[in-house]
Amino acid sequence: MILLITNYNDPTLFTVYKCAVSPSGDKIFITNKSHHKVLTLARDGTVLQTFKDPDLQHPRGIHVTALGQVLVCGGSSHTILQLDGEGKKKLATLATKRLKYPHSVFYNRSTASIIVGQRFCTDILVLRVK
Repeated sequence: MILLITNYNDPTLFTVYKCAVSPSGDKIFITNKSHHKVLTLARDGTVLQTFKDPDLQHPRGIHVTALGQVLVCGGSSHTILQLDGEGKKKLATLATKRLKYPHSVFYNRSTASIIVGQRFCTDILVLRVK
């Protein structure tokens, strides 16, 4: 086990809420719910990118597709964002308004669907990707 980050400033903050790893294993993507950010780390823990966007409030679940694109849930912004494989820029806002506090996300390549788990809701949303 390798310890990459330790938050000595405020242990009450959700510094690392969820994480996902790139297909090649060279990048780790982390949602930081308290500061509305997605961090991209190298394997040694070095911060490569910090992503922040008004459409991403209280990011929660994160998933990296087989092609390396990043999907992230904006919990209180009720969005799913698609980021590039570096975690640098937003490619698209995939879903808004229909979502109720998205909490987890997964892309199913065989069905070309994005599966979204929602907080405070018993519905699992399946979005077809064209």
